[in-house]
Amino acid sequence: MTSTELLPQELDEMSHHILMVDDDHEILELVAAYLGKYGLTVTTVADGKQMFRALSERPYDLIILDLMLPGEDGITLSRRLRENTETPIPIVMLSARNEELDRIIGLELGADDYLTKPFAPRELLARIRAVLRRASGTSGAGRNAAAARYLAFGDWRLDRIERCLVDASGTVTRLAGAEYSLLASFVEQPGRVISRDQLMNRLMGSERVYIDRSIDLRISRLRRLLGDNATDAVYIRTVRNEGYVFAKGVTALA
Repeated sequence: MTSTELLPQELDEMSHHILMVDDDHEILELVAAYLGKYGLTVTTVADGKQMFRALSERPYDLIILDLMLPGEDGITLSRRLRENTETPIPIVMLSARNEELDRIIGLELGADDYLTKPFAPRELLARIRAVLRRASGTSGAGRNAAAARYLAFGDWRLDRIERCLVDASGTVTRLAGAEYSLLASFVEQPGRVISRDQLMNRLMGSERVYIDRSIDLRISRLRRLLGDNATDAVYIRTVRNEGYVFAKGVTALA
C-alpha cells in the first residue's frame, strides 16, 4: 500500500479511536496498520458479539462495519447500534457486494457512509475523515457556531452533541447518521440555497448514485418529521432548478 503524506494539522485532526468489525483477519491487519500511520488508533474484532463487548469497555469515535459477518450481519448490527446506543456512533459500512439494495438498507438503518470492497486505503481514510468532521459539527458553515450545542428554529432544537431533535414539549427524536447530516446542512446555513450536488457531497462524498436517487425521499422524511409540507413549506423549501433552502431563522444556543 502506498500513500500521500498528510499535513501535520491533518494528523492532529485524526486523533480518534476506531473500532473495526470484519472477519477477514488480513484486511483487519492491513487497515489497522495503514490508519495507524495517520494518527488513528484502531481496535479490531471479528463479529458482533466482540463488537458489543468492546463497546462496553470503552467509547469509540467511529465504527468500520463489514456487511457480511458470521452470526448477525452488518445491517442487523447497525440497526441494534442505532436502537440501543444513546449517542449514535458514526458508522462506515463495508461490503464485498456492490448491490444497491444493500447500500440503501445500510444507509437507511443509520450507516453514515458505505464503501465497496476492494477499496483503496486512501479512500477509506478520506471517508473516515469526512464522517468524523460531519459528526463533530465543525465542517463548512458549521464552524461559525461550533461552540453551540443547540441550533434552535421554530418549535425545534437540534442537539449537535446527542444528534437528535427536541420539540417544544421536550420530546426527543433520535436521528440516523445521514438524516442528522442532512438536517445539519440546512440549519447551519439558513437562508442559503443549497444545491443537490452540495447535499450529495456532504452526505456521501463520491457515492453519489444512491444519494441522487434518494435525496428527495430524505427531504420528504425530514419535512414530515418537522411537520412541514412541500406545497407550503415553513422550514425546507424547494427552489426550482437550484436546490433547497432552509427558510426559518436559526439561533445558536449554548
